[in-house]
Amino acid sequence: MNSKRFAVKTRGRQAGFTLIEILIVVGIIALIGTIVAGRIFGNKDRADYKLAESQLQTLAAKIDSYEQDTGELPSQLQDLISQPGNASSWLGPYSKESELKDPWNNQFEYRVPGQSGKFDLVSYGKDRKPGGDSYNRDIVFSP
Repeated sequence: MNSKRFAVKTRGRQAGFTLIEILIVVGIIALIGTIVAGRIFGNKDRADYKLAESQLQTLAAKIDSYEQDTGELPSQLQDLISQPGNASSWLGPYSKESELKDPWNNQFEYRVPGQSGKFDLVSYGKDRKPGGDSYNRDIVFSP
């Protein structure tokens, strides 16, 4: 038996994507990216706020160490870094310069006497201004 093969030539659709299909995919990727970025940046604000609270507590402990060594509170936060002239029993440095700033790169405010304790430590939050709400709210630590 003799079998013959027939080649059928058909003109098919070219493989690939249309412009509309590509635009839909790009739109979906952009939407997903926006959602993910919102979550990441929202969590960063929360993390910075919690970090500032923790930094204030740590700084308060360093001020307490200074007070135990010298018998008095520092007159300014810089006294934790370099020995003031009137502190003869200073055993510092108690802190580094970078530890005197909040996560938004602002100096912590130090008040002696404090409103409800020996001293107050204050970070003005993300907006760097007194008052505010949410992550812009002031963080006040008074031991």
